Amino acid sequence: MTSYLIKGAAPLGAGPVDILVEDGVLRSIVAAGTASADGAEVVDATGLIALPGLVDLHTHLREPGREDAETVETGTQAAALGGFTAVHAMANTDPVADTAGVVEQVWRLGREAGHCDVFPVGAVTVGLAGERLAELGAMADSAARVRVFSDDGRCVADPVLMRRALEYVRAFDGLVAQHAQEPRLTEEAQMNEGELSGRLGLRGWPAVAEEAIIARDCLLAAHVGSRLHVCHLSTAGSVEIVRWAKARSRAEGGWEVTAEVCPHHLLLTDELAATYDPIYKVNPPLRTSADVEALRAGLADGTIDAVATDHAPHPHEDKDCEWQAAAFGMLGLETALSVVQQTMVDTGLLDWAGVAERMSHAPARIGRLDGHGRALAEGEPANLVLYDPGVRRTVDPAEGASLSRNTPYAGMELPGRVVATFLRGRPTVIDGKQS
Repeated sequence: MTSYLIKGAAPLGAGPVDILVEDGVLRSIVAAGTASADGAEVVDATGLIALPGLVDLHTHLREPGREDAETVETGTQAAALGGFTAVHAMANTDPVADTAGVVEQVWRLGREAGHCDVFPVGAVTVGLAGERLAELGAMADSAARVRVFSDDGRCVADPVLMRRALEYVRAFDGLVAQHAQEPRLTEEAQMNEGELSGRLGLRGWPAVAEEAIIARDCLLAAHVGSRLHVCHLSTAGSVEIVRWAKARSRAEGGWEVTAEVCPHHLLLTDELAATYDPIYKVNPPLRTSADVEALRAGLADGTIDAVATDHAPHPHEDKDCEWQAAAFGMLGLETALSVVQQTMVDTGLLDWAGVAERMSHAPARIGRLDGHGRALAEGEPANLVLYDPGVRRTVDPAEGASLSRNTPYAGMELPGRVVATFLRGRPTVIDGKQS
Protein backbone atom coordinates (compact mmCIF):
# COMPACT_ATOMS: atom_id res chain seq x y z
CA MET A 1 0.00 0.00 0.00
CA THR A 2 1.26 3.49 -0.90
CA SER A 3 2.27 5.70 2.02
CA TYR A 4 1.18 9.35 2.18
CA LEU A 5 2.83 12.23 3.96
CA ILE A 6 0.20 14.90 4.58
CA LYS A 7 2.05 18.14 5.26
CA GLY A 8 0.63 21.12 7.12
CA ALA A 9 -2.89 19.89 7.90
CA ALA A 10 -4.75 21.38 10.86
CA PRO A 11 -6.49 18.61 12.86
CA LEU A 12 -9.90 19.90 13.96
CA GLY A 13 -8.72 23.40 13.09
CA ALA A 14 -5.80 23.39 15.54
CA GLY A 15 -2.13 24.03 14.79
CA PRO A 16 -0.64 22.52 11.62
CA VAL A 17 0.99 19.09 11.70
CA ASP A 18 2.49 16.54 9.36
CA ILE A 19 0.64 13.22 9.22
CA LEU A 20 2.22 10.03 7.92
CA VAL A 21 -0.33 7.53 6.62
CA GLU A 22 1.17 4.07 6.30
CA ASP A 23 -0.28 0.55 6.13
CA GLY A 24 -3.79 1.89 6.63
CA VAL A 25 -3.11 3.69 9.91
CA LEU A 26 -2.01 7.10 11.12
CA ARG A 27 1.61 6.16 11.69
CA SER A 28 2.86 9.47 13.05
CA ILE A 29 1.58 12.98 13.73
CA VAL A 30 4.31 15.54 14.34
CA ALA A 31 4.83 19.28 14.18
CA ALA A 32 4.48 20.74 10.69
CA GLY A 33 7.69 20.76 8.71
CA THR A 34 9.43 18.10 10.80
CA ALA A 35 8.33 14.86 9.10
CA SER A 36 9.96 13.00 6.27
CA ALA A 37 9.30 9.58 4.82
CA ASP A 38 11.20 7.94 2.02
CA GLY A 39 8.94 6.81 -0.78
CA ALA A 40 5.82 8.43 0.63
CA GLU A 41 3.59 10.43 -1.68
CA VAL A 42 3.45 14.00 -0.40
CA VAL A 43 0.10 15.76 -0.04
CA ASP A 44 0.31 19.51 0.53
CA ALA A 45 -2.42 20.24 3.08
CA THR A 46 -1.45 23.80 3.93
CA GLY A 47 -4.58 25.67 4.99
CA LEU A 48 -6.66 22.50 5.11
CA ILE A 49 -8.53 21.14 8.12
CA ALA A 50 -8.15 17.45 8.93
CA LEU A 51 -11.27 15.71 10.22
CA PRO A 52 -11.97 12.07 10.98
CA GLY A 53 -13.83 10.35 8.15
CA LEU A 54 -17.48 11.36 8.24
CA VAL A 55 -20.18 8.81 9.09
CA ASP A 56 -23.75 9.08 7.80
CA LEU A 57 -26.50 7.36 9.74
CA HIS A 58 -29.10 7.93 7.03
CA THR A 59 -28.41 7.34 3.33
CA HIS A 60 -30.67 6.00 0.60
CA LEU A 61 -28.61 4.08 -1.96
CA ARG A 62 -31.73 2.69 -3.74
CA GLU A 63 -30.07 -0.57 -4.80
CA PRO A 64 -31.57 -3.15 -5.20
CA GLY A 65 -34.61 -2.14 -7.19
CA ARG A 66 -34.26 1.55 -8.06
CA GLU A 67 -30.97 1.63 -9.91
CA ASP A 68 -32.44 4.35 -12.13
CA ALA A 69 -32.14 6.70 -9.14
CA GLU A 70 -28.91 5.53 -7.52
CA THR A 71 -26.66 2.51 -7.11
CA VAL A 72 -24.36 1.52 -4.29
CA GLU A 73 -21.47 2.38 -6.63
CA THR A 74 -22.63 5.92 -7.46
CA GLY A 75 -24.02 6.66 -4.01
CA THR A 76 -20.77 5.75 -2.30
CA GLN A 77 -18.83 7.80 -4.85
CA ALA A 78 -20.97 10.77 -3.81
CA ALA A 79 -20.32 9.89 -0.18
CA ALA A 80 -16.54 9.90 -0.67
CA LEU A 81 -16.70 13.26 -2.44
CA GLY A 82 -18.60 14.58 0.59
CA GLY A 83 -15.92 13.34 2.99
CA PHE A 84 -17.73 10.22 4.20
CA THR A 85 -15.92 6.97 4.92
CA ALA A 86 -19.02 5.11 6.17
CA VAL A 87 -22.73 5.30 5.41
CA HIS A 88 -25.79 3.47 6.67
CA ALA A 89 -27.96 2.34 3.74
CA MET A 90 -31.67 2.58 4.47
CA ALA A 91 -33.98 -0.40 4.06
CA ASN A 92 -36.63 0.95 1.67
CA THR A 93 -35.21 -0.81 -1.36
CA ASP A 94 -37.01 -3.24 -3.69
CA PRO A 95 -36.99 -5.89 -2.35
CA VAL A 96 -37.05 -4.33 1.10
CA ALA A 97 -33.98 -5.03 3.25
CA ASP A 98 -35.97 -7.12 5.72
CA THR A 99 -34.01 -10.39 5.46
CA ALA A 100 -30.44 -11.50 5.96
CA GLY A 101 -30.11 -12.13 2.23
CA VAL A 102 -30.92 -8.58 1.18
CA VAL A 103 -28.78 -6.83 3.80
CA GLU A 104 -25.86 -9.08 2.88
CA GLN A 105 -26.34 -8.17 -0.79
CA VAL A 106 -26.13 -4.45 0.01
CA TRP A 107 -23.13 -5.00 2.29
CA ARG A 108 -21.27 -6.93 -0.41
CA LEU A 109 -22.07 -4.32 -3.05
CA GLY A 110 -20.49 -1.74 -0.76
CA ARG A 111 -17.36 -3.83 -0.32
CA GLU A 112 -17.07 -4.33 -4.07
CA ALA A 113 -17.48 -0.61 -4.79
CA GLY A 114 -14.82 0.29 -2.22
CA HIS A 115 -15.49 4.03 -2.02
CA CYS A 116 -16.69 3.92 1.58
CA ASP A 117 -17.93 1.31 4.03
CA VAL A 118 -21.64 0.49 3.68
CA PHE A 119 -23.60 -0.65 6.72
CA PRO A 120 -27.10 -1.81 5.80
CA VAL A 121 -30.04 -0.73 7.93
CA GLY A 122 -32.56 -3.53 8.40
CA ALA A 123 -36.29 -2.99 8.17
CA VAL A 124 -38.20 -3.15 11.45
CA THR A 125 -41.26 -4.73 9.85
CA VAL A 126 -41.76 -7.09 6.93
CA GLY A 127 -42.03 -5.08 3.72
CA LEU A 128 -42.16 -1.86 5.79
CA ALA A 129 -45.85 -2.69 6.17
CA GLY A 130 -45.98 -2.11 9.93
CA GLU A 131 -47.78 -5.38 10.61
CA ARG A 132 -45.18 -7.89 11.89
CA LEU A 133 -41.53 -7.78 12.82
CA ALA A 134 -38.91 -8.57 10.20
CA GLU A 135 -36.04 -11.03 10.72
CA LEU A 136 -34.19 -8.75 13.14
CA GLY A 137 -32.08 -11.46 14.74
CA ALA A 138 -31.11 -13.04 11.42
CA MET A 139 -30.01 -9.67 10.05
CA ALA A 140 -28.03 -8.98 13.21
CA ASP A 141 -26.26 -12.36 12.89
CA SER A 142 -25.65 -12.03 9.14
CA ALA A 143 -22.35 -11.07 7.51
CA ALA A 144 -23.66 -7.49 7.46
CA ARG A 145 -23.89 -7.45 11.30
CA VAL A 146 -26.88 -5.11 11.25
CA ARG A 147 -27.32 -3.03 14.40
CA VAL A 148 -29.62 -0.24 13.14
CA PHE A 149 -33.22 -1.01 12.16
CA SER A 150 -35.67 1.43 10.60
CA ASP A 151 -38.79 1.56 8.48
CA ASP A 152 -37.66 5.01 7.34
CA GLY A 153 -40.09 6.51 4.91
CA ARG A 154 -42.80 5.02 7.10
CA CYS A 155 -43.42 5.26 10.80
CA VAL A 156 -43.72 2.23 13.07
CA ALA A 157 -47.05 3.61 14.17
CA ASP A 158 -48.36 0.65 16.20
CA PRO A 159 -47.12 1.16 19.79
CA VAL A 160 -47.24 -2.56 20.59
CA LEU A 161 -45.12 -3.41 17.55
CA MET A 162 -42.69 -0.60 18.39
CA ARG A 163 -42.36 -1.90 21.94
CA ARG A 164 -41.65 -5.41 20.67
CA ALA A 165 -39.00 -4.12 18.26
CA LEU A 166 -37.27 -2.19 21.04
CA GLU A 167 -37.32 -5.25 23.27
CA TYR A 168 -35.96 -7.51 20.53
CA VAL A 169 -32.99 -5.35 19.48
CA ARG A 170 -31.95 -4.87 23.10
CA ALA A 171 -30.65 -8.47 23.09
CA PHE A 172 -27.80 -7.60 20.69
CA ASP A 173 -27.33 -3.90 21.50
CA GLY A 174 -29.20 -2.78 18.40
CA LEU A 175 -31.40 0.25 18.06
CA VAL A 176 -34.58 1.28 16.32
CA ALA A 177 -34.31 4.46 14.24
CA GLN A 178 -37.81 5.86 14.08
CA HIS A 179 -39.30 7.89 11.26
CA ALA A 180 -41.54 10.00 13.48
CA GLN A 181 -44.70 10.66 11.50
CA GLU A 182 -48.15 9.92 12.88
CA PRO A 183 -49.84 8.64 9.70
CA ARG A 184 -53.39 9.73 10.46
CA LEU A 185 -52.27 13.31 11.08
CA THR A 186 -50.32 13.47 7.81
CA GLU A 187 -52.67 11.88 5.28
CA GLU A 188 -51.99 13.52 1.90
CA ALA A 189 -49.82 16.13 3.65
CA GLN A 190 -47.55 18.10 1.33
CA MET A 191 -45.69 20.71 3.35
CA ASN A 192 -45.38 22.25 6.81
CA GLU A 193 -48.76 23.17 8.27
CA GLY A 194 -49.16 26.89 8.77
CA GLU A 195 -50.41 30.09 7.25
CA LEU A 196 -48.32 29.50 4.14
CA SER A 197 -49.73 26.03 3.44
CA GLY A 198 -53.23 27.45 3.62
CA ARG A 199 -52.33 30.27 1.25
CA LEU A 200 -50.68 27.89 -1.22
CA GLY A 201 -53.50 25.36 -1.09
CA LEU A 202 -51.21 22.51 -0.06
CA ARG A 203 -52.27 20.04 2.64
CA GLY A 204 -50.46 20.88 5.88
CA TRP A 205 -48.10 18.61 7.84
CA PRO A 206 -48.46 19.55 11.52
CA ALA A 207 -45.47 19.59 13.84
CA VAL A 208 -47.44 17.56 16.37
CA ALA A 209 -47.46 14.57 14.00
CA GLU A 210 -43.71 14.30 14.54
CA GLU A 211 -43.61 15.33 18.17
CA ALA A 212 -46.33 12.93 19.37
CA ILE A 213 -44.45 9.89 18.02
CA ILE A 214 -41.15 11.05 19.49
CA ALA A 215 -42.71 11.54 22.94
CA ARG A 216 -44.38 8.13 22.82
CA ASP A 217 -41.22 6.35 21.71
CA CYS A 218 -38.99 8.03 24.28
CA LEU A 219 -41.34 6.69 26.95
CA LEU A 220 -41.36 3.23 25.36
CA ALA A 221 -37.55 3.13 25.13
CA ALA A 222 -37.26 4.06 28.79
CA HIS A 223 -39.87 1.49 29.76
CA VAL A 224 -38.08 -1.42 28.08
CA GLY A 225 -34.51 -0.13 28.58
CA SER A 226 -33.63 -0.12 24.89
CA ARG A 227 -31.97 2.25 22.45
CA LEU A 228 -34.07 4.67 20.37
CA HIS A 229 -32.72 6.90 17.63
CA VAL A 230 -34.94 9.65 16.21
CA CYS A 231 -34.49 10.25 12.50
CA HIS A 232 -34.43 13.71 10.90
CA LEU A 233 -35.75 15.99 13.68
CA SER A 234 -37.45 18.99 12.08
CA THR A 235 -39.37 20.97 14.70
CA ALA A 236 -38.59 23.07 17.75
CA GLY A 237 -40.99 20.94 19.77
CA SER A 238 -39.12 17.78 18.81
CA VAL A 239 -35.90 19.31 20.12
CA GLU A 240 -37.57 20.08 23.44
CA ILE A 241 -38.94 16.54 23.79
CA VAL A 242 -35.51 14.99 23.13
CA ARG A 243 -33.94 17.50 25.55
CA TRP A 244 -36.48 16.43 28.20
CA ALA A 245 -35.75 12.74 27.59
CA LYS A 246 -32.02 13.30 27.91
CA ALA A 247 -32.51 15.23 31.13
CA ARG A 248 -34.51 12.29 32.49
CA SER A 249 -31.68 9.99 31.39
CA ARG A 250 -29.14 12.00 33.36
CA ALA A 251 -31.40 12.02 36.40
CA GLU A 252 -32.74 8.47 36.31
CA GLY A 253 -30.81 6.42 33.73
CA GLY A 254 -32.46 4.01 31.33
CA TRP A 255 -33.37 6.60 28.70
CA GLU A 256 -31.14 5.77 25.76
CA VAL A 257 -32.35 8.31 23.21
CA THR A 258 -30.30 9.84 20.40
CA ALA A 259 -31.35 12.06 17.52
CA GLU A 260 -30.19 13.40 14.19
CA VAL A 261 -30.85 16.47 12.06
CA CYS A 262 -30.43 16.85 8.31
CA PRO A 263 -28.41 19.65 6.69
CA HIS A 264 -31.41 20.92 4.72
CA HIS A 265 -33.39 21.40 7.93
CA LEU A 266 -30.54 23.54 9.27
CA LEU A 267 -30.61 25.89 6.29
CA LEU A 268 -33.84 25.86 4.26
CA THR A 269 -37.34 26.92 5.33
CA ASP A 270 -40.90 26.26 4.23
CA GLU A 271 -40.96 29.62 2.44
CA LEU A 272 -39.34 27.82 -0.50
CA ALA A 273 -42.57 25.90 -1.06
CA ALA A 274 -44.02 29.14 -2.41
CA THR A 275 -42.09 28.44 -5.61
CA TYR A 276 -44.07 25.20 -6.09
CA ASP A 277 -40.76 23.65 -7.13
CA PRO A 278 -40.84 19.99 -6.02
CA ILE A 279 -37.08 20.06 -5.45
CA TYR A 280 -38.04 21.42 -2.01
CA LYS A 281 -40.52 18.66 -1.24
CA VAL A 282 -39.06 16.48 1.48
CA ASN A 283 -40.15 14.22 4.34
CA PRO A 284 -40.32 15.60 7.00
CA PRO A 285 -41.05 18.92 5.32
CA LEU A 286 -39.02 22.08 5.51
CA ARG A 287 -40.21 24.00 8.54
CA THR A 288 -40.21 27.63 9.75
CA SER A 289 -37.24 29.86 10.47
CA ALA A 290 -38.01 29.47 14.20
CA ASP A 291 -37.70 25.70 13.82
CA VAL A 292 -34.40 26.13 11.98
CA GLU A 293 -33.02 28.24 14.82
CA ALA A 294 -34.14 25.67 17.40
CA LEU A 295 -32.53 22.85 15.45
CA ARG A 296 -29.24 24.75 15.22
CA ALA A 297 -29.33 25.44 18.96
CA GLY A 298 -30.14 21.80 19.72
CA LEU A 299 -27.25 20.60 17.58
CA ALA A 300 -24.91 23.09 19.22
CA ASP A 301 -25.78 22.11 22.81
CA GLY A 302 -25.71 18.37 22.13
CA THR A 303 -29.44 17.72 22.42
CA ILE A 304 -29.20 16.55 18.81
CA ASP A 305 -26.34 14.07 18.59
CA ALA A 306 -25.60 13.87 14.89
CA VAL A 307 -25.97 15.33 11.44
CA ALA A 308 -27.35 12.79 8.95
CA THR A 309 -27.94 13.54 5.29
CA ASP A 310 -31.12 11.58 4.43
CA HIS A 311 -29.58 11.52 0.93
CA ALA A 312 -32.64 10.66 -1.18
CA PRO A 313 -31.92 10.46 -4.92
CA HIS A 314 -34.77 10.40 -7.42
CA PRO A 315 -34.84 10.13 -11.22
CA HIS A 316 -35.66 13.28 -13.15
CA GLU A 317 -39.26 12.33 -13.88
CA ASP A 318 -40.09 11.89 -10.20
CA LYS A 319 -39.28 15.54 -9.51
CA ASP A 320 -40.05 17.19 -12.87
CA CYS A 321 -43.80 17.25 -12.29
CA GLU A 322 -46.41 19.08 -10.26
CA TRP A 323 -45.81 19.36 -6.51
CA GLN A 324 -48.53 16.92 -5.37
CA ALA A 325 -47.30 14.17 -7.72
CA ALA A 326 -43.60 14.59 -6.94
CA ALA A 327 -41.55 12.27 -4.76
CA PHE A 328 -40.33 13.37 -1.34
CA GLY A 329 -36.58 13.78 -0.86
CA MET A 330 -33.39 15.54 -1.89
CA LEU A 331 -29.68 14.84 -2.28
CA GLY A 332 -27.32 15.55 0.59
CA LEU A 333 -24.03 13.64 0.67
CA GLU A 334 -21.83 15.95 -1.38
CA THR A 335 -23.01 19.19 0.25
CA ALA A 336 -23.47 18.19 3.91
CA LEU A 337 -20.17 19.46 5.25
CA SER A 338 -20.51 22.77 3.43
CA VAL A 339 -24.01 23.33 4.81
CA VAL A 340 -22.83 22.51 8.33
CA GLN A 341 -19.96 24.96 7.93
CA GLN A 342 -22.32 27.72 6.80
CA THR A 343 -25.00 27.13 9.42
CA MET A 344 -22.96 26.03 12.44
CA VAL A 345 -19.27 26.93 12.10
CA ASP A 346 -19.45 30.27 10.31
CA THR A 347 -22.17 31.33 12.77
CA GLY A 348 -20.00 30.44 15.78
CA LEU A 349 -22.31 27.72 17.06
CA LEU A 350 -19.77 24.91 16.61
CA ASP A 351 -16.02 24.65 16.23
CA TRP A 352 -14.40 21.99 14.06
CA ALA A 353 -14.06 19.63 17.03
CA GLY A 354 -17.83 19.92 17.41
CA VAL A 355 -18.31 19.13 13.74
CA ALA A 356 -16.12 16.03 14.13
CA GLU A 357 -18.22 14.92 17.10
CA ARG A 358 -21.56 15.32 15.32
CA MET A 359 -20.55 14.08 11.87
CA SER A 360 -18.10 11.30 12.79
CA HIS A 361 -17.69 10.30 16.45
CA ALA A 362 -21.36 10.35 17.51
CA PRO A 363 -22.84 8.61 14.46
CA ALA A 364 -20.15 5.91 14.68
CA ARG A 365 -21.00 5.36 18.36
CA ILE A 366 -24.71 5.23 17.65
CA GLY A 367 -24.21 2.74 14.82
CA ARG A 368 -21.71 0.69 16.88
CA LEU A 369 -19.09 0.91 14.13
CA ASP A 370 -15.57 -0.35 14.66
CA GLY A 371 -12.78 1.59 12.98
CA HIS A 372 -14.84 4.71 12.23
CA GLY A 373 -15.38 7.85 14.25
CA ARG A 374 -12.00 7.45 15.91
CA ALA A 375 -9.69 10.23 17.07
CA LEU A 376 -7.00 11.58 14.76
CA ALA A 377 -4.23 9.94 16.76
CA GLU A 378 -1.20 7.78 16.08
CA GLY A 379 -2.09 4.14 15.55
CA GLU A 380 -5.72 4.81 14.65
CA PRO A 381 -7.24 3.74 11.31
CA ALA A 382 -6.44 6.27 8.59
CA ASN A 383 -10.03 7.32 7.90
CA LEU A 384 -9.76 11.05 7.45
CA VAL A 385 -10.85 14.04 5.41
CA LEU A 386 -8.91 17.09 4.27
CA TYR A 387 -11.23 20.06 3.93
CA ASP A 388 -10.67 23.59 2.65
CA PRO A 389 -13.02 25.94 4.52
CA GLY A 390 -11.72 29.05 2.79
CA VAL A 391 -13.09 28.53 -0.71
CA ARG A 392 -16.61 29.12 -1.96
CA ARG A 393 -18.28 27.14 -4.71
CA THR A 394 -21.49 27.31 -6.68
CA VAL A 395 -23.34 24.02 -6.60
CA ASP A 396 -23.74 22.49 -10.05
CA PRO A 397 -25.87 19.32 -10.06
CA ALA A 398 -24.19 18.11 -13.25
CA GLU A 399 -20.86 17.85 -11.43
CA GLY A 400 -22.16 15.42 -8.79
CA ALA A 401 -21.38 11.73 -8.66
CA SER A 402 -24.96 10.73 -7.89
CA LEU A 403 -27.09 9.39 -10.72
CA SER A 404 -29.76 11.86 -9.62
CA ARG A 405 -29.72 15.64 -9.76
CA ASN A 406 -32.37 16.62 -7.20
CA THR A 407 -30.26 18.92 -5.04
CA PRO A 408 -32.03 21.90 -3.44
CA TYR A 409 -28.74 23.83 -3.51
CA ALA A 410 -28.40 24.08 -7.30
CA GLY A 411 -26.96 27.50 -8.16
CA MET A 412 -26.38 28.31 -4.50
CA GLU A 413 -22.95 29.43 -3.30
CA LEU A 414 -21.73 27.35 -0.36
CA PRO A 415 -18.47 27.49 1.59
CA GLY A 416 -15.78 24.85 1.66
CA ARG A 417 -14.62 21.91 -0.42
CA VAL A 418 -13.52 18.36 0.37
CA VAL A 419 -10.01 18.11 -1.03
CA ALA A 420 -9.19 14.52 -0.05
CA THR A 421 -10.82 11.54 1.62
CA PHE A 422 -8.85 8.55 2.89
CA LEU A 423 -10.42 5.18 3.66
CA ARG A 424 -8.03 3.09 5.76
CA GLY A 425 -5.11 4.90 4.21
CA ARG A 426 -6.32 4.62 0.62
CA PRO A 427 -7.40 7.85 -1.09
CA THR A 428 -10.92 7.70 -2.44
CA VAL A 429 -10.77 11.41 -3.31
CA ILE A 430 -7.67 13.44 -4.17
CA ASP A 431 -7.69 17.11 -5.16
CA GLY A 432 -11.45 17.10 -5.01
CA LYS A 433 -11.79 14.31 -7.58
CA GLN A 434 -12.53 10.61 -7.30
CA SER A 435 -9.35 8.61 -6.98
